[in-house]
Amino acid sequence: MGQWGVANPTYDIPPGTQTLARGLAVIRAVSDGAQDLRAVVESTGLGRSTTHRLVQLLVHEGYLRSGSRGYTLGPTLIELGFKALHGNPLPVVARPILEELSAHVHDTVHLAVEDGGSVLYLDKLPGSRGAEMRSRIGHRMPLTRAGVGKALLLDSADRWDALYESDAAPGQRPPSPRGVADFRARMEDYARRGAAMDLEDNEPGIRCVAAPVRDASCAIVGAISVSATSPYMPDERMRGLVPVVCRAAGRISAALGYREI
Repeated sequence: MGQWGVANPTYDIPPGTQTLARGLAVIRAVSDGAQDLRAVVESTGLGRSTTHRLVQLLVHEGYLRSGSRGYTLGPTLIELGFKALHGNPLPVVARPILEELSAHVHDTVHLAVEDGGSVLYLDKLPGSRGAEMRSRIGHRMPLTRAGVGKALLLDSADRWDALYESDAAPGQRPPSPRGVADFRARMEDYARRGAAMDLEDNEPGIRCVAAPVRDASCAIVGAISVSATSPYMPDERMRGLVPVVCRAAGRISAALGYREI
């Protein structure tokens, strides 16, 4: 049975909300690549007639769009997404500082948060040299692979081993080729520095330096990074970027009320 059939094994749908849950499942299916009615039915496990009615309503309300490529996400979701993004003070506060950082380093700059156990990119300023990176606003990555993900985890030593194991699935690039002990040693070093690095862990040929952003409670609420292709990121430059990225992250943190003890 699909994610929102009669029952979801991981979540009890509150009484009276099953239709809403099914509609959300349809949106999620289209977001994951279902482009026609058959694919949506297969993804959700809903009946064809129910799916058809939900799709019609979602298209009418702008949550989905029906075109030559089949179903895609609609303009209402874009509108709501921008409102949600700007309802979070972090990207608004961070943007001018990220622009200054981008102009200084000429490389790709990211802003990200942890959401649902993964990295969620909130902003991206492309660099002016090297290859374009696959990251984009709204894109998700495993926490243990992305540089910003490691920065988000600097205070979470109790989670490192479990996250490494969950992200080291068979057939995938492990977060650290030398195993969980090496990953933990790297994370301990990053925690001492207050900055993390991606040494082509996430994407071949891409390296980055990342630092956490904290709020008034001293909690890590986000992370920023500078990323570039490996020819522009030799070890010496990465070490030199650590204080640069940390200063930018510190300015964002200060704007969120963080005061270093």
